[in-house]
Amino acid sequence: MADVPVITVDGPSGTGKGTISGMIASSLKWHLLDSGALYRVLAYSATTDNIGLEDVMALAEIAAKLDVSFKRESTTSQLDILLNGANVTAQVRTEDCGNAASKIAIYPEVREALLVRQQAFRQRPGLIADGRDMGTVVFPDAPLKLFLTATPEERANRRHKQLKEQGFSVNLARLSADIAERDARDQERSQSPLMPAIGAIVIDTTNSSVEQVGRQVMEAVSKVFPKIAHQLPTN
Repeated sequence: MADVPVITVDGPSGTGKGTISGMIASSLKWHLLDSGALYRVLAYSATTDNIGLEDVMALAEIAAKLDVSFKRESTTSQLDILLNGANVTAQVRTEDCGNAASKIAIYPEVREALLVRQQAFRQRPGLIADGRDMGTVVFPDAPLKLFLTATPEERANRRHKQLKEQGFSVNLARLSADIAERDARDQERSQSPLMPAIGAIVIDTTNSSVEQVGRQVMEAVSKVFPKIAHQLPTN
């Protein structure tokens, strides 16, 4: 499927990757891969099966067989995560599950097991791949690679607001500490560390609205894929 176009959207949590990726996928009517959700689902599946997060071989075995799919009812609704056909979105979107996912993501065996699973999402007419190593490892041949950033403080505030709106009670100080810890793990791991891919367009979203970032991204998409520029929103 090397001829299927891919746009990668990498970066740490809280930078707007999910929102922007969904926006592009909806505009182009391409497939969407939330790779971070795969690690979250793996962590959730291991926990529910009473498998320790240090049991690397068991984790890799589960990863190779994960039956995960994504579904969005409309362009404005959230992306639902399905495991074996059951909706597990609420369970895997918690901060505890996110931290667990970050811990198991450091294992080369787990990343290798999920690599083929992620690449299988590359289907026509195209794929938007949201993650942390989409442009560097999973789809290094992607013609357009984006890397979103934002200050840790802004990312913590965004996540705090998002969780409150979803009805969760979260301490901002603890959330900031968790984000800093997760950043360190992602950036310092030996395999597939979090970093911009060569040639990636780096966008700082700290002081920008979703609309502003969206326009910047759509401009980049139209330049790289001029034949599909007519499918993009004009405002």
